[in-house]
Amino acid sequence: MPGARLRRVRTSKLENCFKRNEAMNNVTIRRRFADTPQGQIHYAAVGRGEPLMLLHQTPRSWDEYREVLPIIGVKYRTIAMDTLGFGDSYRLNEEASIELYAQGVIQLLDALAIERTSIVGHHTGGVIAVEVAASYPDRVKKLILSSTPYVDAENRALRKARPPIDEVELKPDGAHLAELWQRRMPFYPKNRPDLLTRFVMDALKVFDRVEEGHRAVNRYKMEKKTPLIQAPALVLAGTDDPFSYPRIKPLAENIKNCRTAEILGGMVPMVDQMPGEFARVVMEFLEE
Repeated sequence: MPGARLRRVRTSKLENCFKRNEAMNNVTIRRRFADTPQGQIHYAAVGRGEPLMLLHQTPRSWDEYREVLPIIGVKYRTIAMDTLGFGDSYRLNEEASIELYAQGVIQLLDALAIERTSIVGHHTGGVIAVEVAASYPDRVKKLILSSTPYVDAENRALRKARPPIDEVELKPDGAHLAELWQRRMPFYPKNRPDLLTRFVMDALKVFDRVEEGHRAVNRYKMEKKTPLIQAPALVLAGTDDPFSYPRIKPLAENIKNCRTAEILGGMVPMVDQMPGEFARVVMEFLEE
């Protein structure tokens, strides 16, 4: 893979990263709703300075970035929004699409009077970030695509044949809760039930449409959009993520001004699995 390969930071170094600014422990994450003509968009924000928009994977919410927000918020105005139809943002009245999700990002930027921002997207959020950068190039300063699969015709065919991972049948005895947990468990680190608990809580909130984001990704023709991206881009890979890591190279090769980086041991929940290292890589790229 082209680009820099990043080694995992030891625990002691991660702790130093968190302690680097003692004020971080006192940072308040403020949650708000922004009014748009289509409905209310929920977001969490912290910090001042240049804006940075964070887009989560589905069916997660802004909570995926809970630990990352105060770290990056030390230097940037950091905003983690709930994608349309997820978390507490308004629900779409039509079939979900990556294009509609991207419009939601623009709606929030307009509501917050932000003309231009850097964007971080993880998994589904990365695909949404691609669409924002391709269709609204004047609004994007820098682009960080984290664990973002390259969805071309070949990949769409494979995804179409693959059964949904998060869609489980509602059971009177609550067995669907365990099934949802067990389906995700192979892609999460061992001995981290806290991460799976947070995932399940977000998934249950949108249980009737839990696969909506994945289906939107499966329909998206990314290969037509990546050549349109003008912003400098970083494709960030978690080496233990089986869904996105094998597709990192073709994604980077189809973006003009792009380099890659890897986080060793990063899995599907890399953002909240390794928040210190994730934030460090993001901030290093933003400060270049």
